[in-house]
Amino acid sequence: MARDSTDDASLREFAEELLRFDTTDGNERPAQEWVEDRLQEFGFETYTWTADGEALGAHPSFPDDPAPASIEDRPSVAGVLEFGDPDAGPTLAFNGHVDVVPADRGRWTSDPFEPTWDGDELTARGAADMKCGLAAGIFAARALRDSHGDRERREVRETGPSDADRDPADEGAALNGRLVVESVAGEEEGGVGAAAAALDSPYPFDRDAAIVMEPTELRPVVATGGSLMARLTVAGRSAHAARAWRGESVLPHFDRIRDAFDELAAERSEAIDHPLYDRFDDPTPTSIGTVDAGSWASTVPAALEAEYRIGVGPDETVADAEAAYRARLDEVVAGDDWLADHPPTFERFSIQFEPAEISPDEPVVRALQAGMRDCGLAGTTPLGETYGADSRHYVDAGIPTVLFGPGSVDQAHFPDETIRWSDVTTAVDVLAATAERFLRRD
Repeated sequence: MARDSTDDASLREFAEELLRFDTTDGNERPAQEWVEDRLQEFGFETYTWTADGEALGAHPSFPDDPAPASIEDRPSVAGVLEFGDPDAGPTLAFNGHVDVVPADRGRWTSDPFEPTWDGDELTARGAADMKCGLAAGIFAARALRDSHGDRERREVRETGPSDADRDPADEGAALNGRLVVESVAGEEEGGVGAAAAALDSPYPFDRDAAIVMEPTELRPVVATGGSLMARLTVAGRSAHAARAWRGESVLPHFDRIRDAFDELAAERSEAIDHPLYDRFDDPTPTSIGTVDAGSWASTVPAALEAEYRIGVGPDETVADAEAAYRARLDEVVAGDDWLADHPPTFERFSIQFEPAEISPDEPVVRALQAGMRDCGLAGTTPLGETYGADSRHYVDAGIPTVLFGPGSVDQAHFPDETIRWSDVTTAVDVLAATAERFLRRD
């Protein structure tokens, strides 16, 4: 399924234009309208959908009352190609998200929304996470469609339009089914578009499997970690700094809680016994993202608020992890007279990511491994990852989903986000070969 220089030039042009859209802060619509236009030009049948606020409010990954601005006017887009008898074969979805995290322009050496090249390396916000992966999925689908069409035309020239003279041994080469490429909104905010598509399919057909094209360094990922956001508040008593002994500084109490949480995080990490996570020293990374304490340098700090990101292990739920931290906080409070009389609060907020995992023996994983081998890639052994992804929504809906894409998560969310272009073109080849394998299943 060889591509020529024209294909690569078109892929570069597509990726560069997509990267120029600033799709932060819910501003996906202009980019999605552009993607939909390109899909139609490329010959895809297109579908669009938006999320329902009430449905997301009932979803465990989202707050109970998501603000309308966080979901309205944020379309997701998909293109569909059909092969052979589409109802006689499976449907495979390539999924990518078009939204990106904000870029601190002061920490970039170039405009984050103007793609720049340095040899084989492309730099822009979203280059790795994950607009180039999305572009790879679209062009892989085109490559398969073009290759399959060329094969059918050759067969007509060589054997004639009748099936009577076909060698039965050639029948296994026929493709039947559908290939869907999804460009979804709001992945960085919990998977707005993917969750909506999992709760209520936008298509008149089922999806049998999916590949999410996150930056996996061209390795198959069959397990993703989870996380929860929790806000800790601790109360003290203010006083003039010249009479500090009349106050109750919140900081020593926070230090005790922080130390207890650090010990718990280490215990939880040490307890993880999962073969897909053996490569990580910390399979459930936990960190404090923000701390806000005190009001004035000359006043004893009487209030503190800290926001935690707590990792969730592959064999537990968000509720399990939350309960473990609540129990440890209760232990600290029970051993401290001030905290016992002034109990801190610990509440979930924002988006939660449940872990997700599928069997390495799923047909979509085997097809991906075969596609990798077809393209000369080693490293086909499935892995686990510590981050969450949209795959969890599809796995929860009964759609086996594997992650595979160009780029590295080490570049995601970083200044001067960069991807090797040769990895993008390799991903095109692998995804096309994978889809061909999957749609040829008996």
